[in-house]
Amino acid sequence: MDDTPLRRLHVDVKRSTEISEHHQRVNSASTASTTGSPRTDGSQARFPISKLKLDNLFLQWLSMAESQSLVLSLLEDAKAGRQLARPAESASPLSPSAAQNLFAATTPPLSPQKARSPESPQSPSRRQGSTQIFTEVKADSVPQFYFPGGKPVPSEVREQALAKIDDLFRSSPDGLAVPAVRELVKEVFQLPKALAYPLFYKLVAPNSSSVTRDSILSWFDEKNVVQVDPVRRMFDILRKENCFYVAPDDLKSMMAGILLSHPGLEFLQETPEFQDRYAETVIHRIFYRQDKGGSGRLSFRDLKRGDLLHALTLLDEEEDINKVLKYFSYEHFYVIYCKFWELDNDHDFLISKEDLIRYGNHSLTYRIVERVFQQAGRPFRSKESNKMGYEDFVWFIMSEEDKSSDMALDYWFKCCDLDGDGCLRANEMLFFYSEQLHRMECLSQEPVLFEDVLCQMHDMIQPAKEGCFSLADLKRHKQLAGTLFNMLFNLHKFIAFETRDPFLARQEREDANLSDWDRFARTEYIRLAMEEEGEEAEPESSTDLWESSVTESAF
Repeated sequence: MDDTPLRRLHVDVKRSTEISEHHQRVNSASTASTTGSPRTDGSQARFPISKLKLDNLFLQWLSMAESQSLVLSLLEDAKAGRQLARPAESASPLSPSAAQNLFAATTPPLSPQKARSPESPQSPSRRQGSTQIFTEVKADSVPQFYFPGGKPVPSEVREQALAKIDDLFRSSPDGLAVPAVRELVKEVFQLPKALAYPLFYKLVAPNSSSVTRDSILSWFDEKNVVQVDPVRRMFDILRKENCFYVAPDDLKSMMAGILLSHPGLEFLQETPEFQDRYAETVIHRIFYRQDKGGSGRLSFRDLKRGDLLHALTLLDEEEDINKVLKYFSYEHFYVIYCKFWELDNDHDFLISKEDLIRYGNHSLTYRIVERVFQQAGRPFRSKESNKMGYEDFVWFIMSEEDKSSDMALDYWFKCCDLDGDGCLRANEMLFFYSEQLHRMECLSQEPVLFEDVLCQMHDMIQPAKEGCFSLADLKRHKQLAGTLFNMLFNLHKFIAFETRDPFLARQEREDANLSDWDRFARTEYIRLAMEEEGEEAEPESSTDLWESSVTESAF
């Protein structure tokens, strides 16, 4: 082949190379003039031998007959305006495929790409050069994933439950009394025995003392007991017919059964008035924890998210009622009732604003008590105006002594949010803290400046918006949010926080099983018990003192 085209091609390549180098020198000179420092091409300065080697390889490839014919054909196509065809893979030793094989023995292989799972294939829009054929999916081919009446269970489970019901009626053919219904609820319904009493009163006929087999089987089929969730079974037992919530009165029959059957409450059978107060307190505590919306009603969702079923199950396992800290502890009831009785001077079972000021040895400020009686935290359920009833006091003391719960944070946040904009700002916090400063000065305590306290609280809570403490910020740091409220309106707890023992605080944090309310109730119960024992021993001590004085005077 004539080497004229090759020589012409070589001249063109050389000329383009010279032009490219000239442009690079011009750019380098302009850059050096603007920056004041000379600039050199990094690739030429760092890899001159590599560039020379690449030029030699390119010239060697260009001198091959196959390469020349390829380049010339591409040039002819470009001049004629024809579309350039993709060259076929060459078997040349310098072709990309040959180079890949040449370096395959010395280059380690790349890590393989992560295989795609068959459940999550690549999107059809990302596939190139492939067609996706969509087929119509029939509704019958999609398996059912939602079961309103509960997920189906094998027929053997239903047969076993019916067999247990038949066994119970063999021993009691005339009907099941309360003890047998307790076994029915435990063995067949798989629920705590405390729910047997509301179920008994729901199914028993008027003027009858037993439940018939037909009524139980009718309930069994109507409520689909075998398939539904245990919380749904409890909800169906507690609520009234055609009612979609549980009211406080619906829990009275359950509490009556617990008072009659639990061994830890036998001592209360001689004092019916305290039985009523205990049941009332437990019901108020259940609604305090479960009723997130404060509507006075418990929906199925509330019970599903709550822990009432777990507490009732623990009640069957523990003979000591005080070990069931959720709702049913008698010691907790004793503390709440005694605190209420101490504040109620006239014993009309109502607390006034002046009575609440004395709570905790005057630990609360006047301004926060005023907000409580303005019903900012929660509307009062008592029928007397400007009076706090027993239910209102249960919500108050639970919120005051355990400020880490969601209900307590909601309660005190509404009380401190004066303008109701959903944000605690510096002016609102200063409104409450100014009274704290005055009280510290009266008690000869070293006052803590509001600016220092505000900076400390800001570092602890770390609000999303500077200078604005929202309810969401406080709920992200529940343990620290209580310190903020104590700083605003509870002087004793604020001073205790400033002079706290770090080792004791660490020990309390490690004991995650006990809440702040559990620790308070345990401490107060011990104090109240010691005071009661001291009052009982006081007459004996005075008699002994009188006898000893008479003896000394005789000698």
